[in-house]
Amino acid sequence: MSGMWDDLVGQSAAIETMRQAATAAHDRTSAPGAMTHSWLITGPPGSGRSNLAYAFAAALLGDGPDSDPATIRQVVARTHPDLAVLSTEKVIISIDEVRTLVTSSQYSPSVSNYRVMVIEDADRMTERTSNLLLKALEEPPPRTVWILCAPSDADLLPTIRSRVRTVRLRIPEAEDVADLLVARDGVERGVALAAAREAQSHIGMARRLAKNPDARERRAETLRLALGLRSVPSAVEAAARLVELAKADAESTSAERDAAEREQLLRTLGIEPGGTIPPALRSQVKALEDDQKRRSTRSLRDGIDRILLDYLSLYRDILLRQLGAEVPLMNSSVSTELEAAALAGTAAHTLEVMDAVAAARRRIEANVPPALALEAMLVSAARKGAA
Repeated sequence: MSGMWDDLVGQSAAIETMRQAATAAHDRTSAPGAMTHSWLITGPPGSGRSNLAYAFAAALLGDGPDSDPATIRQVVARTHPDLAVLSTEKVIISIDEVRTLVTSSQYSPSVSNYRVMVIEDADRMTERTSNLLLKALEEPPPRTVWILCAPSDADLLPTIRSRVRTVRLRIPEAEDVADLLVARDGVERGVALAAAREAQSHIGMARRLAKNPDARERRAETLRLALGLRSVPSAVEAAARLVELAKADAESTSAERDAAEREQLLRTLGIEPGGTIPPALRSQVKALEDDQKRRSTRSLRDGIDRILLDYLSLYRDILLRQLGAEVPLMNSSVSTELEAAALAGTAAHTLEVMDAVAAARRRIEANVPPALALEAMLVSAARKGAA
């Protein structure tokens, strides 16, 4: 079990809270009030929300905070009979998915003391879907524990927030993320630290940047596009290129997985590789393809949002240089260009461009076509001259 806790970087307070709860769950004489049946884990992307949720789940399904290896393996593989998980890679969690999970939550544990229900990305539920979940949170069976994960408690309905105990994760220090990459993945220290800073301490993204040269080059090109803005036409061209880069990044992460899922489905259906799919089975293959398309849509939106977060870090570096602050750069690989950009603009203009980046994120979240939102943002940056 220690390995699961160790994957959480810089979250000692949250870990202690969950370990105390797990101890209380198995020992009624300890830490009164430490355990409850509905939890919400919040924190920025990459802070380890789901890692903490599954470490806590393993502790509940096993014998306590330091659970047995067999339980840990089942939780990691999501195969434990008393663990139910709702993890979507679509834009919205459907009401039918939550209805199925709520029905499952009424079952009694089969091999453990508890039945644990985990919802990742609980912020992707609509109000109607949230109200369905609310009924389950209000009167859970005595041996059922709900664990929700979301970026912020503000992303959930007030009625949901009032039924859960919230554990907040913080953004880990870049040095701590680098230490994890060095110890766990064997990454060279300098590369690990640069990746951690560029990823803004997002552990998964830092690992990808540290180990994937193509991902590093795509990110570097996005920065060069922003730093090279000189006119409105160049901003329009840059917006189109950003969408292309986000698509390439999404495809690089999903292509291999999509192929493996299709191969697994065909094998399950008894179809040889390259064989003809019988008409009676085509609907199942079509359903998989539809799911993969929806996942691709979310991956593209997530990729564009990462680009916008990178831009916020870029303009943050420019702003700090304009203000004369002597702090480490997040984007040290383009330090020369950053210094030039800082001299060419003003702090007021840079703040206005950062506002434009934040507005682009809100517009995309509200389903404005990404190309239009990016174009408006970059045109604003070109006109302000902050780049």
